[in-house]
Amino acid sequence: MSNIVIYTDGGCHGNPGPGGWGAVIIDGNDLHQLSGGEKNTTNNRMELMAAIQSLKAVISSENWKQAEVNVFSDSQYVKNGITTWIKNWKKNGWKTAAKKPVLNKDLWMQLDELYNSLNVNWQWVKGHSGVTYNEMCDQLCQTEIAKYE
Repeated sequence: MSNIVIYTDGGCHGNPGPGGWGAVIIDGNDLHQLSGGEKNTTNNRMELMAAIQSLKAVISSENWKQAEVNVFSDSQYVKNGITTWIKNWKKNGWKTAAKKPVLNKDLWMQLDELYNSLNVNWQWVKGHSGVTYNEMCDQLCQTEIAKYE
């Protein structure tokens, strides 16, 4: 079984505003870049989209879907949301601890389904700290944002 490494990033100019996401999937020596964006969105939605689209790519690949997947995100929101907070959100009818509706529920539901279909480990990486693949994701993100400005 192979081991897939994914780096993700998302962002906006303004929040909300034009946004983009980028991802790098590393399979041995092969590097695959994904990116996308939206005209009017939020930073958190773009961080989630990077993770969702990456895991969709893994599931759609016969070579990858059985692999161990290590996702590196510079978003504590994504990492903590999918590994910890989501359990209580679902138990509480998609309400936060403050009894408010969970923001981005549509994307959290997609990410949760993908996460539960794969063998995924989530790790946080400090953004804008010189981590090569995280910086590559940021550049993909900025390129997408520029398309909507």
